[in-house]
Amino acid sequence: MQSVFIINFNSLYEILDEIKDNLSFKIIKFENEEDFQKNLDLDIVDYLVISKTNHKLLQNNNITNQNLLEFNDLPLSLKKLLEVINIKLIKLKFNQQSKTIIKGYELNLNSKFFSKDGLKLKLTEKEIEIILYLNNKKIQRNVADLQKNIWGYSANMETHTVETHIYRLRKKISDFFKDEKFILSHKNGYFID
Repeated sequence: MQSVFIINFNSLYEILDEIKDNLSFKIIKFENEEDFQKNLDLDIVDYLVISKTNHKLLQNNNITNQNLLEFNDLPLSLKKLLEVINIKLIKLKFNQQSKTIIKGYELNLNSKFFSKDGLKLKLTEKEIEIILYLNNKKIQRNVADLQKNIWGYSANMETHTVETHIYRLRKKISDFFKDEKFILSHKNGYFID
């Protein structure tokens, strides 16, 4: 879930906190920029910052205009505010999905292209899910785990679907990029090293 960090803007936080169950994003309040700096979870990459104070400190901490929401036209209705926040979050998500680096390859989730050294290979949605799942886990994943988490099947179902998809994806990458070691297999399962 995307996050909106509200810095030194208590009134806005209180309004959004009252309707938080209806929001498509998580809100987190910081008293000031220093508090934000100290407590920011660096693992969170999908966020927007709303601050009432000077933005120089934020910009000095690698908060770009892409992640910063400034209000130029005040006052703003709640409906318009939520619209502005949601549009900004959608743009952030789109930009993040347009370039994911995995083992030297660039994966564009928007166009579904997998590329390296000027070569572009079109992937299916399922192939992208497999790559992202194997890459995010950094450990070997067996067929039952892939069945459950990619296909939503129970462990007692036929395993050929997973093995066939993995085989075809590995062959596709091997044939196109001449890389036979992108997805590796081990007795315990598949992984991306």
